[in-house]
Amino acid sequence: MLYKLLGRSGMRVSELGLGAMTFGKEWGWGATKTESKKMFAAFADDGGNFIDTANRYTEGTSEKLVGEFISRDREHFVLATKYSLFMRRDDPNFSGNHRKNMVQSLEASLKRLGTDYVDLYWVHAWDFTTPAEEVMRALDDLVRQGKVLHIGISDTPAWIVSQANTLAELRGWASFVGLQIRYSLIDRTAEADLLPMARSFDMAVTPWSVLGAGVLTGKYLGKSKPDGRAKDGAAKDTRNLAIAKSVASVADDLDCTPSQVAISWVRQQPGVIVPLIGARNLAQLEDNLGALNVTLADDHLAQLDEASKVDLGFPHNFLSSDAIRDIVFGGTYGSIRNHRRLRSGE
Repeated sequence: MLYKLLGRSGMRVSELGLGAMTFGKEWGWGATKTESKKMFAAFADDGGNFIDTANRYTEGTSEKLVGEFISRDREHFVLATKYSLFMRRDDPNFSGNHRKNMVQSLEASLKRLGTDYVDLYWVHAWDFTTPAEEVMRALDDLVRQGKVLHIGISDTPAWIVSQANTLAELRGWASFVGLQIRYSLIDRTAEADLLPMARSFDMAVTPWSVLGAGVLTGKYLGKSKPDGRAKDGAAKDTRNLAIAKSVASVADDLDCTPSQVAISWVRQQPGVIVPLIGARNLAQLEDNLGALNVTLADDHLAQLDEASKVDLGFPHNFLSSDAIRDIVFGGTYGSIRNHRRLRSGE
């Protein structure tokens, strides 16, 4: 396991992060404490030090188990947790991004985790209700108190993250050093704005669902209905299955598993990318960790990019067209070596 800097911070995190959403059986599909401990141990033995959980995961059990597992060497591990999702239904102040929920959520998380600080505190999802000023000032207070070392944001539009970080920098507050998003060969829409924004702000990106909700493992191949959807009714459409076939083809070439190819594709994207791997059992986790030994060649990357390409929409398609580039640059676009281009092909 190698290590990466967490965006513009100096903190070192393992090149894969362990997602702990499966720690606990409260949601009906997770792992037992015994199996969770085995997965944690395997990750740590491979050099993994970055653990990602949330106050809402398995009704708080995930945090309790993570806290217990890291207690033998708390300072070694980079511990990340989140707030925003409800912890008490039908009570408006027990959910959302606002200061009151932030403070009480962190205090409750610290108790479950058995620690007095977290290394990375995520805003879990934007509520479109709380002003960015309130969120950033409240997070800065937690950093100054020493209860939080760094802050990040998850599942939020790029324009809001940009506004929040610019505001924080202008006022001397802590700014977001990490961005957590859904990103995989199945869903590349983050390439329109979120990923270029993260590179511009030097934010580390920790993608979740890197296996496309299981589609990229290949388990649905050969199990589709005549209309192209998977027999389980999970709306695995023809496009997704075609991408899974391309992943399986590359896996055959490299003598590895489709999961390892899918994770490696994410790892090899531009910027500071730290995929979160989660599993329901030790065998799945060990297979995911095997991606560390897989490097995709340019021809394989091109094959996967072609199979999964996505329409980035306006204004990206408009601005990248030859006609508009000619008007904007007066025929000089190809002669300018612009180091600020944020996406390959721009």
